[in-house]
Amino acid sequence: MRRIISLNADWLFTMPGREAQRVSLPHTWNNLDGQDGGNDYWRGTCLYEKRFPAPEREENACVFLEFKGVNASCKVQLNGREVARHDGGYSTFRAEITGFLSEENELKIEVDNSKNERVYPQTADFTFYGGIYRDVNLIVVPETHFDLAYFGASGLKIEPTVSGMDGLVKVTAFANGGEISIGIYDGETPIACGGNGETIRVADAKLWDGVKAPNLYTAVARLSEGGKTLDEVRADFGFRTFAVDAKRGFLLNGRPYPLRGVCRHQDRKALGNAITKAEHEEDMRLILETGANTVRLAHYQHDDYFYDLCDRYGLVVWAEIPYISRHMPEANENAVSQMKELIYQQYNHACIACWGVSNEITMFRRHKKDMLALHRTLNELCHELDPSRFTVLACYAMCGPLNRASKITDAVSWNLYLGWYVPGMFLNKVWYRLYRLLNPKRVFGLSEYGAEGMPNLHSVKPKRGDNTEEYQFLYHEYMLKFFEKHPEFWATHLWNCFDFAADARDQGGEPGMNHKGLVTFDRKTKKDAFYLYKAYWSEEPFVHLCGKRFVNRTGTRLKIVVCSNLPEVEAFVNGKSLGKKRGSRVFRFETELSERNEIEVRAGELSDMGTVLKVKTPDPAYILRKNDTKNWQK
Repeated sequence: MRRIISLNADWLFTMPGREAQRVSLPHTWNNLDGQDGGNDYWRGTCLYEKRFPAPEREENACVFLEFKGVNASCKVQLNGREVARHDGGYSTFRAEITGFLSEENELKIEVDNSKNERVYPQTADFTFYGGIYRDVNLIVVPETHFDLAYFGASGLKIEPTVSGMDGLVKVTAFANGGEISIGIYDGETPIACGGNGETIRVADAKLWDGVKAPNLYTAVARLSEGGKTLDEVRADFGFRTFAVDAKRGFLLNGRPYPLRGVCRHQDRKALGNAITKAEHEEDMRLILETGANTVRLAHYQHDDYFYDLCDRYGLVVWAEIPYISRHMPEANENAVSQMKELIYQQYNHACIACWGVSNEITMFRRHKKDMLALHRTLNELCHELDPSRFTVLACYAMCGPLNRASKITDAVSWNLYLGWYVPGMFLNKVWYRLYRLLNPKRVFGLSEYGAEGMPNLHSVKPKRGDNTEEYQFLYHEYMLKFFEKHPEFWATHLWNCFDFAADARDQGGEPGMNHKGLVTFDRKTKKDAFYLYKAYWSEEPFVHLCGKRFVNRTGTRLKIVVCSNLPEVEAFVNGKSLGKKRGSRVFRFETELSERNEIEVRAGELSDMGTVLKVKTPDPAYILRKNDTKNWQK
């Protein structure tokens, strides 16, 4: 049977001009300089070296070297001989090393994240962390084994469909010999079996039905010879159907299921992309706390484990490749390769509804003919490899509702920041009406929308561009009311659930960051807008007093804003009730501003508290400096 041996520990890492150091994986060399602003983080080639003994193995067993993510290009040498090259920083790749092994082995990995025109991404609003930032493993398998060399895939393809009350599943496993049998399990209980490539019926199948009922089954493929099991692979899957309709929006299992959720970048403060399962799990907990039912995994293939979590918790996923911002003709082959890797590696996941072809690729209007041709190639490739899912494109707002690229994929969503980069929140309504008038048969969604919000910046009169927590709240309150009136929007994905590093930015007094998240980069602070979304989406009872970080206030009136998903809220100031208000989601109270204001808000058995002080002049710590406004395009 196969064995997986971790090689994460004890690497010698060498960066040009610096002394070598011992590191463990996951690792990136840009975890600090990629987050401090200036757009000057180091990009180039570094060396990782490791010695390891040959693994114990039976006669004729094979050994594969597996990399789960190396950004962005790498060359792999074992005992002085090249065994692999790979371009693309977000996908799994493997190399068979059986014939290269000695008793003691020296592994050298040259990793390169330097600027080039061959590998995506090269132009985007996030940091391209260099390094071996996911796991590295040895996989030991018998001579006869399931395939490990095809685009980093598992060697198992699961095709589930729904037939009345039953589920039908065709499981195809790929191996270099032997006899293959397939078993279907509900948890640990075997419920059906069949041969390789046969369609197996699961009676009275439980549907994978989003966050309320993410029912999963497991397909197990066993490879045997002479009655002896040699190798085994397994994967979870779900019975479900996805569709989009211009009038009904997104359909899950045949019923309208408006997708309302967030986008996610994978990086962390002081860690960059070198994160572990613990960080993935924390992100999932926070996303689920908002009540979201979907996540757009931007702008690249994410860790396998996070797709597993989305399967388990019922989040519908938009999965995409980093074909982003600027079309590079020399990188066409790389875009195709990354799409193949994404689909082959993540095909079996119940959570994935669509394949994202590109993001804002029309931002820089060059090579238009070649760009459109590549979009058609990618769109056709997706349908060829996976007819069961639809394709989607995230379109740059400024390209307009009749843009030719926006009509290539099955669905389209738009990156609209009307009310943030462009004045006037009402323009969201105008833009949508125009789009619907010109494209009555096309589905509509928002792949990005948002506003910067700094938890240390505040204003009693918030306005666009001030980066205050209060303006971010008002912006999102408008957008949520807008979405509620339009359930036909197939999906809305807030940009972003978490603040993330964009080293070219300098905004809000904290350079190197994009602050549009509902949660700060370190995941320690949930901004007020986080609780606004929780009030709209979550069924977990709560009450939250907004503005608790806005302590020092001027003026004569105290305005209190409360978020809750309970129907009635009561507010108290210095022990005196301001009365109860019945309503929905956002509750507002107003009273005289005293020198010291001890505020308590109650909803049912729940409460929240804060303190506000009256001051004569605005606190300068709450005010954005004029020079703190540089975004990544400037």
